[in-house]
Amino acid sequence: MTNNRETAVKSDIRLFGSTKVLVLAALLIAISVVGKSLRIDLFSVIRISAETLPILMAGIFFGPFIGAAVGAGADLIGCLATGMTPMPVITLGAAATGFMAGLAYNHVLRGRTLPRIAFAVAAARLVGSVIITTTGLYFLFPAMRPQLVWRPVANIIMAVIETAVIYMLMSNSAFTAQLEKVKRK
Repeated sequence: MTNNRETAVKSDIRLFGSTKVLVLAALLIAISVVGKSLRIDLFSVIRISAETLPILMAGIFFGPFIGAAVGAGADLIGCLATGMTPMPVITLGAAATGFMAGLAYNHVLRGRTLPRIAFAVAAARLVGSVIITTTGLYFLFPAMRPQLVWRPVANIIMAVIETAVIYMLMSNSAFTAQLEKVKRK
């Protein structure tokens, strides 16, 4: 006879597959929120922060749906933590970033790790940040339009940094061994 509480818990984490992945996804959300709070604004047009790195990691490590959930959760909680108003189109951009990273890494390219990571990060940044978020900012904040020209430049810089960080993690055999343990159900 199955315990109803055990069944309820298993159905609540169905998307994540296991409690370990759920906890790691929550940790990645927390890291993203801290990254959103600790940002550097250069010339008031380019923002350098670590808020997207955990979203990309969630997508690459655990797949597109967990990446999207981490992206949306990080944006919503990050907005509340920093006192900003959540905007659906920006949240959609964050979710698309995680989704595209997972989709591109796990389903588009096969083979060597560095090209897969670089492609996943570039695709995620292009769709989530450059296209969706920039379009949202364009319509939501007309006064910001001249500054939006710099967003692709900032995204290229951040994509190179994020690719290097994720590649270094994925090149570490101890890290990948632990990641595989977490992924196993």
